[in-house]
Amino acid sequence: MTNLTFGTLAMRIANEADAYEYLESLRWPEKPVCPHCGVMNDHYFLKPTNGVSRTTTRGSESQRRVWKCKDCRKQFSVLTGTIFHGSKVPLQTWLFVFFEMCTNKNGIAAREIARKYGVAPKTAWFMTQRIREAMANDSSGKLSGNIVMDETYIGGKPENWHANDPRRAKKGNSTTKMAAVALISEETGEIRTKVVTNVTGSVIQNMVRENVVTGTTTLHSDSAPLYRTVSKEMAGHHVVNHHAGQYITELSNGTNKAENFFSQLKRSIDGTHHCVSKEHLSRYLSEFAFRHGSHYLSDTERMVKLMGQVPGVRLSYRPLTAE
Repeated sequence: MTNLTFGTLAMRIANEADAYEYLESLRWPEKPVCPHCGVMNDHYFLKPTNGVSRTTTRGSESQRRVWKCKDCRKQFSVLTGTIFHGSKVPLQTWLFVFFEMCTNKNGIAAREIARKYGVAPKTAWFMTQRIREAMANDSSGKLSGNIVMDETYIGGKPENWHANDPRRAKKGNSTTKMAAVALISEETGEIRTKVVTNVTGSVIQNMVRENVVTGTTTLHSDSAPLYRTVSKEMAGHHVVNHHAGQYITELSNGTNKAENFFSQLKRSIDGTHHCVSKEHLSRYLSEFAFRHGSHYLSDTERMVKLMGQVPGVRLSYRPLTAE
């Protein structure tokens, strides 16, 4: 598979019809799959009357490629039931933004997308949130083997708040930072993240049980007491004592993998996004976890991998902003 660049992608999808065909090649490398009944068959391609475009109910011309299922007899396109479904943004723009979010190590800001592709800032933000939702749609199952676990706190310092910041009136000089926990597989590099209100032993235990096969897994962590409860369920537990200047041992490489991930995350939030709200932090964690965990893939392979996670992911604007 030839590795994509932005230039080659732009030449590959010169118009909307090309964009549909390219997306079909990514999602359906063999035959179209009906999103309604799940059957892969020689479905009918409904060719437009003029051979190029079809007229929509509003009278505009669309180059959308429409198929009809041989089994359930329903019509569908490559967008049906995915994060692209129901969007009025051109598919060309979607694919460019999709590619950028897969390849930019530090992410890309919604304001930059709005400027580059001529969409409204709210539209750009909504597009990125939908793509992040797909990045979180990982169904690879529970992790096992050697797992690194660590926690961090994300948020600004009160002394950096502006004198007129309304938070000063509510909290004075105290603030509650957002806590995040990460699990990283040493063998595969997969990352599972979670935003929590408070980091406690029970929170750690629940997250491990949800994401790890405890009986066959060795946990690597620092010496924080909150890992003691869950360690009793693991096949092994190796600890490094950061207070004593210990970062690796003969049995463990410590929490370096998790700290590297959090370091990249925080630098990117500060430099690219500047500010992330508590309500949406989990999606940003999923975005960076996806890219960080698939760093061994080429840009094209990472894009294909994410395309496999777009089906079944729907995110509406009103519920998203109501959070």
